[in-house]
Amino acid sequence: MKLYGADNRELMTINELVRDGDTLVIRGRIFGAMPMTAKLRPAEARAALKLLDWRTILFLIGMLLRRGSGAR
Repeated sequence: MKLYGADNRELMTINELVRDGDTLVIRGRIFGAMPMTAKLRPAEARAALKLLDWRTILFLIGMLLRRGSGAR
């Protein structure tokens, strides 16, 4: 999975999402070069869900069902 910035340049490539006890460990590379490991704790995951409204939730569900447009 890749995350892009506002200028459509690649910010991060996520290679692995794994569970480690109560946290979600995200492993990848920033800017295609620097390896990074991040941990998402339950409190931060709940805080992220509070940022979503119903319109955004419906958009995310629809996004999962859409055919990808390929590389931008």
